[in-house]
Amino acid sequence: MPQRGHLRRLDIVWVKNPLYFVTVCCAKRRPILAHDSLAKIMISAWRESTRLYGWTVGRYVIMPDHVHFFARPQSNAMPLSFFMRNWKRWTANQIAKQTAISLPLWQSEFFDHVIRSADSYTEKWRYVRENPVRAGLVATANTWPYSGEINLLQF
Repeated sequence: MPQRGHLRRLDIVWVKNPLYFVTVCCAKRRPILAHDSLAKIMISAWRESTRLYGWTVGRYVIMPDHVHFFARPQSNAMPLSFFMRNWKRWTANQIAKQTAISLPLWQSEFFDHVIRSADSYTEKWRYVRENPVRAGLVATANTWPYSGEINLLQF
């Protein structure tokens, strides 16, 4: 069976002021993320990402074994791969320090998608927001405690 190579990042994005949809999964898809203390660590890192990396994070959903979020680079932004590598490293180290969870926390890769229209953004958000309902974790998306919005990102 052929080995899958690394996900290839686009060298140039031809969209002005792009909005990205990002998904990051736990190593071995361990269902460990949906806890208050871990959510606080991830949210704190997202709040600091504009200052540290030039990436502004908007809406997010933290599932037990993965996270989804929307992010937009500012004019001074580091490359997306740099931002993600550092965000994953910092959150993993903080989570390991504060819990008995062993490293690695995250899969080495992440998935990103450039949102190309307001309709696409709305569709992605609706789908992601309903993930906890489809997974049988809550009856309605409004009752899932691990979703929210750090910054308002409009398309």
